[in-house]
Amino acid sequence: MARSLDDDAPRRIRGANDHLSAEQRQAEADEDASLRKLRYSVKQTERDLARRRRRVRTMGVALAVASGALLTGLLWTVLAWGSPSRFLPVDIACAVLALVSGAAAWVAAPPRGQLSMAQLEDMLATNREALRFLSALIHPTLKERRSLYREDVAGVIEQYRADSRRYRFIHNTLQNLIMIGAASTTTVAALDTRNQFTWQNITIVAIGFTVTLAAAFTGYYKYRERSYFLLQTADAIEEETNAFTLGVGPYSDFAADQEQQALKLFTQRVEEHRNEQRRRQQQLDQPADQAAPTGQPAA
Repeated sequence: MARSLDDDAPRRIRGANDHLSAEQRQAEADEDASLRKLRYSVKQTERDLARRRRRVRTMGVALAVASGALLTGLLWTVLAWGSPSRFLPVDIACAVLALVSGAAAWVAAPPRGQLSMAQLEDMLATNREALRFLSALIHPTLKERRSLYREDVAGVIEQYRADSRRYRFIHNTLQNLIMIGAASTTTVAALDTRNQFTWQNITIVAIGFTVTLAAAFTGYYKYRERSYFLLQTADAIEEETNAFTLGVGPYSDFAADQEQQALKLFTQRVEEHRNEQRRRQQQLDQPADQAAPTGQPAA
């Protein structure tokens, strides 16, 4: 049958295509909005869970200190029962410490009516699974992924620097504890040479135990080496970022219309630095008799 002259099929096809394109753009916008909302929910739940864990840890430490103070006061009372002038000051100090620790535990206790830690963990796991599923449905282009990766590099650098500062602080604290404890042990040992159950002997045992524990932690966890390698990787990534931004070094040969090639090289080189950091981290986690980290800083 012949097509009518009034039948404007191309116009209807264009209108249908425009309508479908508008619906597709609206669907993509809705997916992006849902993805952003879900990511915000995951971040908020992570922050709530981190705060709850800090409160629980603080409460646990406060209760442990209060229990230790009570047990210390009770033990000292039993040992010095015949002399009230000896155990009363210690008992008073232990009681004050127990009260302060108990008050701190009461303040740090999670308020009633809020979600428990198990509920927060279940909610976080559910939101993460939903975010993973929704992210799998959205396929950004290679250019978008590389651009997002370039923006995420700043966060990686800051994370490495923060971890480096944390490990350096722990290492310096333990080293100071070792030096002060060793000097205190020698000083206290010189005050009393009699083989009796005195406060000097108790102090020597406590300080010696503390110094030994600090030395063991320092040698096992290798805080200084971790700090060194993290700072080295952060500096290398920052140097790579500055070279890419300013167009110098390995990026000096790329023209203005070759930004994608430069971004590809930048992504590859940053990933090499991060992989090298992962290998160093794995070597540090191995026992000392199996592997030693390459390029380990001198003591």
